[in-house]
Amino acid sequence: MYPSQVSLRHLERLTDDTGLLEHCFGKIPRRQEGYATDDNARALWACVEWLSLIESANELQTDAVKLLGLIDRYLSFLLWVQQEDGSFHNNIRYDRTPEPETASDDCLGRCLWACALTCVKLKEPDRLIVAQEMFLKGIQAARSMKFPRGWAFVLAACSILLMHSQHRSSRTDDPFWQYVNLVLPNYVSLFEMKLARLYQQQAGDGWHWFESAMTYGNGVMPWSLLVAYQVTNRQDTLFIAKESLDFLIEKMTCQQGMIRPIGNRGWCTRHHRSDWDQQPLDVMKLALASAQAYLVLKDSRYKEITDKCRAWFYGDNDLHLQLVDREDGSCCDGLNENGVNLNQGAESTLSYLLTESICKKIGLEEYCYVSCNEVG
Repeated sequence: MYPSQVSLRHLERLTDDTGLLEHCFGKIPRRQEGYATDDNARALWACVEWLSLIESANELQTDAVKLLGLIDRYLSFLLWVQQEDGSFHNNIRYDRTPEPETASDDCLGRCLWACALTCVKLKEPDRLIVAQEMFLKGIQAARSMKFPRGWAFVLAACSILLMHSQHRSSRTDDPFWQYVNLVLPNYVSLFEMKLARLYQQQAGDGWHWFESAMTYGNGVMPWSLLVAYQVTNRQDTLFIAKESLDFLIEKMTCQQGMIRPIGNRGWCTRHHRSDWDQQPLDVMKLALASAQAYLVLKDSRYKEITDKCRAWFYGDNDLHLQLVDREDGSCCDGLNENGVNLNQGAESTLSYLLTESICKKIGLEEYCYVSCNEVG
């Protein structure tokens, strides 16, 4: 039913010599809509994950070269749009001029996560130094963040850097990793506390969530707490992560057992749940959180949810319609009651590519876990 690999053709179609274009008319990029830094950060994330996966599997060198070329493009874009205060300008016109905007916590968080993952996954010094410098500059702006999805990305970013540093004792003399070890524990404690406090304020009476409404990209919050738990080992963090994720799964699963994303026409509150317009981004974030729960808790129920998220893209959804084109790796922008949104922009395509990488990563980690046990 599913491809063993994904195609990057549509991602390449969307990418020019500046960066990743945001929107499409069908499959054709809409240049007048320009670029979003959010999408370039997601693209860096996706390409770094896929590069790591194909290197682990000793797959085609030509794929690695292609991915490294895309990684360079997206690193260059982020380097270009980072401001002196460490934040990242999000909306860029096609003529490369910035659009007026207020600084976005979500954008900063996504960029810091992409930079942190690059620092952990890549090996080449020339790319690492760029990701490290952007992270060091950007983390200074993180303390002023006001919104939980931004907190979540920074919490996850700092946590994976600390985990990586703990397993790389030979790097203790490197200034970047010294900074990670000395400073980032404070950021982990800060944002872990912020999310926990927010949850304690909002949860109760059958509502196990961080906000009064479940809106977009919800899975990022339980996911980040599960990542942080691997560093802090705080049982209250694990409890909140699991309880909120289980609640999200309940709200995103229909009676037939399929994934049903919360629609963005009204979202989900204590009293109402919108079914349409379903977004691929929300499915990817649920897969991300469920996969992390599976790796931390070794509970097969979470792997099943991750598999269902993948199946949603291939037609196991309310309308039994496929959203992806396997031949070029594109994904439709959403699912409406009248059918799919045939535009195939950056966010939806990257949500599909990231969901595939999440599922493949689980398979590799599971294989490694079983093999190690057998050897032991």
